[in-house]
Amino acid sequence: MNKELNFLHFPTRYFPAISGAELYFQRISEILRKNSNFTIDVFCSNALDFSAIKNLKGKRVPQNSRYYSSVNDLKIKRFPIIYNASIRDQMSVIEKNQFFKKLNISRDVLKSFIENGPNICEVLDYCETEIKDKYDLIHTTYVPYLNVLLSLIMGKMWRIPTICTPFFHFENPRYQTPYYIKLLKKFDEILCCTYLEKKFLTNQGIKSKKIEVIPMGIDLEIYEKSTPINFKKKYFGENKKRFPMILFCGYKNFEKGALSLLKTIPMIIKKSKNILFTFIGPSTEAYNLELDKIKKQYKFENIVNISPSNLSGYYDTQKLSAFRECDIFVMPSRSDAFGIAFLEAWAFKKPVIGAKIGSTPAVINDGKDGLLVEFDNKNELFNKINILLENKKYAESLGSQGYEKLIEKKYIWKEISRQISNIYIKLIESNTY
Repeated sequence: MNKELNFLHFPTRYFPAISGAELYFQRISEILRKNSNFTIDVFCSNALDFSAIKNLKGKRVPQNSRYYSSVNDLKIKRFPIIYNASIRDQMSVIEKNQFFKKLNISRDVLKSFIENGPNICEVLDYCETEIKDKYDLIHTTYVPYLNVLLSLIMGKMWRIPTICTPFFHFENPRYQTPYYIKLLKKFDEILCCTYLEKKFLTNQGIKSKKIEVIPMGIDLEIYEKSTPINFKKKYFGENKKRFPMILFCGYKNFEKGALSLLKTIPMIIKKSKNILFTFIGPSTEAYNLELDKIKKQYKFENIVNISPSNLSGYYDTQKLSAFRECDIFVMPSRSDAFGIAFLEAWAFKKPVIGAKIGSTPAVINDGKDGLLVEFDNKNELFNKINILLENKKYAESLGSQGYEKLIEKKYIWKEISRQISNIYIKLIESNTY
């Protein structure tokens, strides 16, 4: 196909919002844009953190931000979230849309997605009045947010193929609702990050032939060429540089396993207080309460707490240096469709510990390139951490095997973008609208 193709990417949020889903679309968009035959536009809400998707008190990307309308020369159209509209009013706006009616979606499904937000229903008016026959395909993420439904409506409006990368956290009770599956069945193609995610969705009645498995990735050269700072010295002091460090990077909540790791700290420091802990990511109230409890009750101060506001972006030098200097990376989560942070640790040949739930067992080969534990089992987590602290050769072996997997499986954004662009072209060539 030689003609120029125009793709619309429609994630819930976009950089400077930071999470795996945001990075996924950012890197795919930026890499595909370099192809002279591809034009990429990005639609998203103006939410900066997850709280802002439904809550006015959350953080949003300000209009005067250097990233509001473009990121790395990529055009971004951010739709401000409307917080004062009722569920009934939002339902009315969508139900009046002639293209929504063609989807044959029940009011219960519609209500469920509107309740999840973000309320950016004005995107439909914008598309009907400002855009006509511009795009060849739309790619969205992720369940359970409203932009997924809006993307289907826009696909009908423009008579183009629709793709969803749902990042389906199928072990999280919040996601175990038939409404989400009903909507996913409407897409022309679904991209899963692991075969376990695909297996779950096919078991729920989605046809296997419309699901492709394409993993997440990293820009390995950025990690290998990054200029390190002396992370331990900066945050813990010169006299603690030789202490082993345990790293967590992710949303600091129960689902990601941050609380489970916090609760192992009293068990770990009972054996030795010469251990360092670094937590990177947005904090939650539950995390802050548990952290304060540990610091006060055990008078233990070797804990560094870094939030996204302390970082310059996904490839922040401090963050990469934390991965470079850590001895063990721990993220025993049940809410990951893949877990890019495991790849980040492997880029520096570090051993990883994840949970044997959700998609993580499809990423970590237990005992070969990392270790798996039962979700929220602090005793098992303590034992696995202790094994790696006491057996450095074994820990190094796991990290080295993880690095080899990065290369072998091609968990690299350029390769992943190539696979996704091939799917785009296949769908456009077979478009029967």
